[in-house]
Amino acid sequence: MRYIEFIIFDLDGTLVDSRKDIVNAVNFTLKNIGLKEKTIEEISSYIGTGVEDLIGKSLGVKKGNLFNKALSVFEEYYSNHSTDNSILYPNVIEVLEYFKNKRKVIATNRKRKFALLTLKTLGINYYFEDIIGGDDLACMKPSSCPLDRTINKFRMDKDKAIIVGDMHLDVLAGKEAGILTCGVTYGIGKREYIIESMPDFMIDNLLDLKKIIK
Repeated sequence: MRYIEFIIFDLDGTLVDSRKDIVNAVNFTLKNIGLKEKTIEEISSYIGTGVEDLIGKSLGVKKGNLFNKALSVFEEYYSNHSTDNSILYPNVIEVLEYFKNKRKVIATNRKRKFALLTLKTLGINYYFEDIIGGDDLACMKPSSCPLDRTINKFRMDKDKAIIVGDMHLDVLAGKEAGILTCGVTYGIGKREYIIESMPDFMIDNLLDLKKIIK
C-alpha cells in the first residue's frame, strides 16, 4: 500500500458509465446533418480525447462548415441529454466515502460544464475540490498539462498523488506528471492499451483502491 493524500480521478469510464448518452448524442448529430448513424462500438472507440476529436472522428473531417455545424448540434443536444442514461459504476459511492478525507479532483478531457452537470446529477460533485476539463485543446490528456496545473494549484506532493483512469491516456499523463498511476479495466478504455501503458497499479474493481491507498 502507498500513503496517498491526493487522488485524481478520470470521469467517463472510471466513475461514470456515460457511453450510451455520448453515443446517442453523436448519432443524433449525424442524423441531424444527414449522415448515417454509427454503431455503439465504433463511437465508443472515439471517446476519451475530447469533444472536438469525437465529432471529427465520427464525421471523418475535423474542420470546416460541416464540422462546425455538427459540433454545435452535438453540444446543444448533449447539454439537455448528457445524463439520460448515465450511471455510476459499481462501488463508486462506497469508494468516495471511504476516501472522503483524501483530497480529490476530477481530470477529464470532457468539457468542464458537461462534467459538472453529470457529477451534480449523479450526486457526487461535493466529493471533489475541482474539475479540470478539456476546454483547453492544448492542455488535455495524455499530456501532463492538466495534471501539472492541478499539482501547482494545490501544491501537491507528487510522491503522495495518484491518478485513477480507464484509459492509457490517464496513465501516460500521470507518468509524465511524475505521479503514481492506476488503470481500471472495467471502463471504456481497452484493457490491452492499459497494460501496454504499464501503470503502477491495475484493478478490475474500484473497491481494490482500498488495497492500494492508505
